[in-house]
Amino acid sequence: MGLQRELTNTGNWLFRWRSFLPVTVVLCAVIAMLPIAQPTNDGLIADTIEIVSLGISFLGMLIRAMTVGHTPAGTSGRNTAGQVAESLNTTGIYSTVRHPLYLGNFLIGLGLSCFTLTWWFPLMYTLAFWLYYERIMLAEEAFLRSKFGEQFIEWIQKTPAFIPRWKNYTPPSLKFSIRNVLRREYNTLLQIVVVGFLLEFFGDWFDTKRLSVSIPWCIFLLSGTFVWAFLRTLKRNSSVLEVDGR
Repeated sequence: MGLQRELTNTGNWLFRWRSFLPVTVVLCAVIAMLPIAQPTNDGLIADTIEIVSLGISFLGMLIRAMTVGHTPAGTSGRNTAGQVAESLNTTGIYSTVRHPLYLGNFLIGLGLSCFTLTWWFPLMYTLAFWLYYERIMLAEEAFLRSKFGEQFIEWIQKTPAFIPRWKNYTPPSLKFSIRNVLRREYNTLLQIVVVGFLLEFFGDWFDTKRLSVSIPWCIFLLSGTFVWAFLRTLKRNSSVLEVDGR
């Protein structure tokens, strides 16, 4: 129990500071690109890797959207001050995996880590993510166990923590709300767009020793930033994205 309590306390501390993890990953990714020559960076292989990498990241965003779109208010939030759960989500994607938002975060980061065009950095990212988020998940589950008791125990006995078991899927208790997704996930979009652009920029700079960015990547950055700014403005200055009970 002593080690369990220590890991839980560590998880609660990491939970409060988890928003800064992406910044650390980006800095490490840029450093990882410094000492190596990018393999066939001007060819089809590198372009294919970048497209697949973005696909992995947007898959992670899709999983987050599937989660947020079906969840009620007071759950699955971005709060950092402490654990919050007004109800226990056990349907929809939560019937297949206990931590779908963190699964989405992992895939977003994994895709972006592949922009380094190295084999070892995605592995290092996976190890770091596991060590970091395992403690956060322990802390969250300790909180949920104390609040929901037997209902929580029954849920975890049939639902895996991180790798989905799709055969367990049961329809969500709430209808999907695209407005809820747009209101809560526009920052996720910006993260993928900006980090992907920066890694592409630094990768080309280190490889060619010239400061240049292709037109498609500029369009990608400007389009993503425009969508983010539009949704942020809607959220802050209107009730268009508000949904009762979400």
